[in-house]
Amino acid sequence: MKVKGMITAMVTPFDGQQRINRQATKQLVDKLILKGVDGIFILGTNGEFHVMTDDEKVEFAQVVVKAVDKRVPVYAGTGGNSTTQVVELSKRMETTGVDALSVITPFLVPIKQSELVEHYKRIAANVNLPVLLYNIPKNTGINIEPESVQELAKVDNIIGIKDSSGDIHNLEAYVHLSRGMNFSVLSGSDSLILKALQAGAAGAIAATSNLLADIDIAIYRYFMEGNLESAQKKQGEIEALRAVLKLGTVPSMIKRAVTLAGIDVGAARYPVSKTTPEIDEKIKKMLAYYQLRHSG
Repeated sequence: MKVKGMITAMVTPFDGQQRINRQATKQLVDKLILKGVDGIFILGTNGEFHVMTDDEKVEFAQVVVKAVDKRVPVYAGTGGNSTTQVVELSKRMETTGVDALSVITPFLVPIKQSELVEHYKRIAANVNLPVLLYNIPKNTGINIEPESVQELAKVDNIIGIKDSSGDIHNLEAYVHLSRGMNFSVLSGSDSLILKALQAGAAGAIAATSNLLADIDIAIYRYFMEGNLESAQKKQGEIEALRAVLKLGTVPSMIKRAVTLAGIDVGAARYPVSKTTPEIDEKIKKMLAYYQLRHSG
């Protein structure tokens, strides 16, 4: 499969007891697909994979796959620190009907690049679904070096990488070294969507599209049409949201914004705290800027 376009790094909706909210999940999925996103990416950083059990991840994937109903591809995160555990979860995830797996690098212990390559090769050899690498060194402490991506791109079912390094030169190197292979480089840094596309990226996996799908999709479509001026204008339009996202711990701000805009996706799981009334006022001002209705 070819990974391309504007894909939403979707939040995981929780209810008041911090359990999976099936109704809100369907509402959000339907809204995103109606807007025209090219895929749904679940159980990433903004999807709070790090505070969910494997059972919950499988349950959530089942809920999302049912809601999506084959309208767009679903990418599900199964990454972790243990190669064996990642393989086990990935095999369970395959039974849910997701289209591909996203595997973040191990974190906490800074393993060598050779160990990282072997980690991914073992996972790919033991699963049937396509695998998308996920690079977010600021959070994990490990960068997947371009030479490692070049090696992994040769593996049949490793089909791409989500690069959230925030380093456009890193992404450019991925594009350069995987050129001619069946491999997609995608921006995971929302501020660099247009620059990534100009560097040869196939698309983006964007958390801002939970709220601003129209704008993010427009960046991609204007770029594909060759209208760089309009694409740049749209890229700049997401900055008001990005400024608000910096006011709290991921993903508290984006979840609160989506809730105040009309779909109650609940708060982030503890230990991330709920937003304060003062922060809520700033979120509401941001929503008013985008002409998005807010509750309360």
